[in-house]
Amino acid sequence: MKKKPVIAIDGFSSTGKSSISKIIAQKLDIIHMDTGALYRGITVYALQHHLENNTLNIPALINDLENIDLEFRNIDGNLQLFLNDKNIDTEIRDPKVSDYVSEVAKQPEVRAFLLSRQRKMAENGGIVMDGRDIGTVVLPNADYKFFLTASPDERAVRRYKELLASGVEADLEEVKANLLMRDKIDSERETSPLKQAEDAILIDNTLLDKEQTISLILSYIQ
Repeated sequence: MKKKPVIAIDGFSSTGKSSISKIIAQKLDIIHMDTGALYRGITVYALQHHLENNTLNIPALINDLENIDLEFRNIDGNLQLFLNDKNIDTEIRDPKVSDYVSEVAKQPEVRAFLLSRQRKMAENGGIVMDGRDIGTVVLPNADYKFFLTASPDERAVRRYKELLASGVEADLEEVKANLLMRDKIDSERETSPLKQAEDAILIDNTLLDKEQTISLILSYIQ
């Protein structure tokens, strides 16, 4: 039996990576893994245990990594993230987590902590994994690699609407500033920076909706 494909989808925040990857996984009958959720999960833990005067105590967090157990569980057909047996799938999308996640994700020890877990999930194929360094670091030998981008203004509007839809009050300019700050931190970090893999297919979906982006990606795979 032919091994199911391993697909890496990287890109900037609010390009629809996770929701697009999830639908592609459903259409291809493979697993979807949102690696960004894992970094957000560690950030939730850091905010709970190592926030001091609005500043994360990163050395304390690193020393505490062994006490963090992150697990995706299938809840009514959807993979949801649990932190030490507590469902945090809604909590990881909180704006406060967004404010701190890039600082957590740039730590080499945190990335090393999650790297082996991510690779192990892909060993048997049949997975689409999205994030920022999947095609370059986590799964450099993926069968298919894509890199999603869109204009900062369009991404800010998408994120703003997403927050409002979930009942979170937001300011469009603050949302845009947060996105640009995360772009800068993620692209300039020393360990596994956000960048397009040389063999990845670039998809700018500024003018594409979700369905059009999915169809374009599937046209390369099928």
